[in-house]
Amino acid sequence: MSSLFSKENKKVFVTPLSADNPIMVQVLGICSALAVTSQLKPSIVMGLAVAIITAFSNLIISVIRNTIPNRIRIIVQLVVVAALVTIVSQILKAFAYDVSVQLSVYVGLIITNCILMGRLEAFAMMNKPLPSFIDGLSNGLGYAFILVVVGAFREFFGRGSLLGFQIIPQCVYDAGYVNNGMMTMPAMALILLGCVIWIHRAYLTKD
Repeated sequence: MSSLFSKENKKVFVTPLSADNPIMVQVLGICSALAVTSQLKPSIVMGLAVAIITAFSNLIISVIRNTIPNRIRIIVQLVVVAALVTIVSQILKAFAYDVSVQLSVYVGLIITNCILMGRLEAFAMMNKPLPSFIDGLSNGLGYAFILVVVGAFREFFGRGSLLGFQIIPQCVYDAGYVNNGMMTMPAMALILLGCVIWIHRAYLTKD
């Protein structure tokens, strides 16, 4: 148990959440972040799916890393990720079908997510299972955090709701307020991500 909360593992967990966030710092996983953040619910589901798949793919690859021939390591990594993505996709279709339809092909495209392949190559192939699992989970949560922030902002200002529940009262609309339709467009996701990256680098990153 003490090894779980060691200083090294804490650093592995905390760093991707801000200082080395996969979206804000490494600028990875941008395509799916633009595509699924028009509403908060699919943003949460997509973020959690990536976090789970990244964590367990890191764990599996770390466990078998010494048995993988170097010349086929990418193929093995892709097979592991594809198997996990298939499992997650089937679970979503069984228990959250409406969200699965909203996410469309983007769940399947997790296989090609740069964050997953990057963590498998850069960390899981060179570290023990526990740190690899923590690294994958943390990078996935760092990715999910940005999706949730952007998804919440876009749904609130674009639809006046969060998770499908109306937040802006009807009296505000009666007074003349109109939802910002641009917030539902992919272009606004790119602009918001740019703003998030700028704020992080300008005000939250120490030189």
